[in-house]
Amino acid sequence: MKQGIKHQISKLPVTLTAAGERALRAGHPWIFDGAIQKIKGEGKAGDLAVIFSFKKNKFIGVGLYDPDSPIRIRVLHQGSPAKIDADFFRARTQDAKKVRSALLATDTDGYRLIHGENDGFPGLVVDVYAGVAVLKLYSPVWFPWLEVLLPSIVAAAQATALVLRLSRNTEKAAKAFDLSEGQILHGDLPSADITFREHGLRFHANVVHGHKTGFFLDHRENRRRVGELAAGKTVLDVFSYAGGFSVHALGGGAAAVTSLDISAPALEQAKDNVSLNFGASAAGRHHTLAEDAFTALERLAREGKTYDIVIVDPPSFAKRDKEIPGALTAYRRINTLAIPLVARGGILLAASCSARVAAEDFFRVVESSIVASGRKHQLLEKTFHDADHPIGFPEGAYLKSGYYKLG
Repeated sequence: MKQGIKHQISKLPVTLTAAGERALRAGHPWIFDGAIQKIKGEGKAGDLAVIFSFKKNKFIGVGLYDPDSPIRIRVLHQGSPAKIDADFFRARTQDAKKVRSALLATDTDGYRLIHGENDGFPGLVVDVYAGVAVLKLYSPVWFPWLEVLLPSIVAAAQATALVLRLSRNTEKAAKAFDLSEGQILHGDLPSADITFREHGLRFHANVVHGHKTGFFLDHRENRRRVGELAAGKTVLDVFSYAGGFSVHALGGGAAAVTSLDISAPALEQAKDNVSLNFGASAAGRHHTLAEDAFTALERLAREGKTYDIVIVDPPSFAKRDKEIPGALTAYRRINTLAIPLVARGGILLAASCSARVAAEDFFRVVESSIVASGRKHQLLEKTFHDADHPIGFPEGAYLKSGYYKLG
């Protein structure tokens, strides 16, 4: 295992404000700078912030300190004292693996092993693709801990290789540890393109250069559900990206599937994933449209096109709180454009991955758009996260989807 520069980890005694202490005791994994009343010493990213109660000066929690982030402490543990070492991370990683046991009993070997804060690893994600683990860091607090942490990840993932992926805000700090984007931290990676299975269907993930860690795993259960609904149906997959929904629809026996995305390279990936599973047998059943979704939906409606299933799964419309009103407007507009394309008796699958948009607000916008169209509708089901994307705190609940049958 390649190792970066050693980093001496310091312990910083911390006292929180009353509000900060309440948040910690409630199990929230983030302590913001304004919630810190007193800190002894000047810490570096990754130092241990040892938190003591304001009134009794007793240990109440410990986290990783980041002097350069508004999230000043990423909480690892709260309650009774705990030693943060290899054994701590090994136990927590094994606990995360157990949560995925039912999923891994299916014909699936592409999954999220560690879902950040929700599994007790704030700012850190691990996805696994057919035995290749991809570690994505969203905070520099983890760099000093990698030597301690990596053996636990490799063991839990049974990884033949482990790839490091970095968010933009961590790339500069990584250089001090002799680490870089796409670096192989363990094993050998003959190819950046990995083929993995999802409920028996195969997909490619580029674990070195692909978006996020190489694929979007969170919609797996919704993709499987679409496959169950698709037999003999026509399907429009809006914002299709690499064709996850499209492949499952074809696997479920769809008569015809159209993948719509503004990115021509993404549609090439979709074609590749379709070919990987169905080869020449998909000829005539899979079509692609490289076009802006809003423009394309307007055009398809003018042309009188309809589909038995229309999937609307846009990228996040709100990265910050101030973008929430605009995001709700965008969700209203895109679903208003999609509704006329749903055939009578067909299904609209409306999804959102915007963490800052509350589920109740999203569903209200979608349902009011359906009502405004004058069409009768039946809510078939609402779905949220698959088993490998558990929800451990309010901000961790980002994915929401609604299946609506339209009259």
